Amino acid sequence: MRKANHFLIFLSEISGDLTQQLRYFALLNLGIVQSLASGVISATEAVQLFYNAENCLYVREHFRNKKANAIMSHGVQFPDLFEVLSAAEASREFFHELEAMQSLCMNLLATRRATGVAKRVMV
Repeated sequence: MRKANHFLIFLSEISGDLTQQLRYFALLNLGIVQSLASGVISATEAVQLFYNAENCLYVREHFRNKKANAIMSHGVQFPDLFEVLSAAEASREFFHELEAMQSLCMNLLATRRATGVAKRVMV
């Protein structure tokens, strides 16, 4: 029997300038959202691995970005959905939260991309 490898993702380890870090953050979140939607990881695992207090605080203080902070806020509440709501309601709300997170990530990527394009045009 193989023992599962557990890992933690520390956002403070991402290199690059702030714009690059926000892009990596958004892309990483899109991967986690997909993993949650497909059942590869559970809501509890997502909180343990990524949507934890250390990363939430880092996002709030380092990025100072409302969309990035909202993404983390959505992620950290996943396990609570299944404790408070009925199974059907929790499932419905879980997928609604995933869609909201995906939208925020895509919006963050589009905003950062547009900013980068604008900078290149101005030079």
